[in-house]
Amino acid sequence: MSAITSALSRARGLAQQSERGSVSVFTVIITLVVLVFFGAVVDFEQVLEARQDAETAAQEAARAGTGHVDLDHAYMRGRFVVDRRSALRAARSYLRAGGYSGTATTTGAHTIRVHVTITRPARFLSLIGISALHADADATANLTTGVEGPHQP
Repeated sequence: MSAITSALSRARGLAQQSERGSVSVFTVIITLVVLVFFGAVVDFEQVLEARQDAETAAQEAARAGTGHVDLDHAYMRGRFVVDRRSALRAARSYLRAGGYSGTATTTGAHTIRVHVTITRPARFLSLIGISALHADADATANLTTGVEGPHQP
C-alpha cells in the first residue's frame, strides 16, 4: 500500500511541476489584453475630444470671418455682403492664434466655410503601431442681416 501511495504522490508532484508557471503566463496575457483595451478607450476619448475641439474652432473661425462686412458695398448699394479678403484673413487669424491647422474659403457673397484638422499623439495605441490620432471638422457661417433674413449660398 505504501508503494501505491508513494507512486500517487510522485505523480501529483510531477503534475504540479509541469503546471508550474502556467498561471503567470495566463496572467501576463490577460494583463496585456486589458492594458490594450484600456489604452484604446483612453485614446478613443482623445479622438472624441479632438473632434469636439476641431468643430468648435471651425465654428468660431467661420463666425469671426462673417463678422467682416464689405462696408463700401453696404453704403453704396445698400446690401450687406462679406468682405472676402478681410473675412478670410480674420478666419485664418483665428485659427493661427488658437494653434489650429485648417483652411478658410468663401462660398458665395454671404458664406464662410472653414475646415480644421487636429492631430494628437496616441497615448497607449502607440504600443501597437498607431502613433497619431486625427480629427477633422467643417463649419459654415452665413451672414444674416436686417429684415431680409438669412441668405443661402
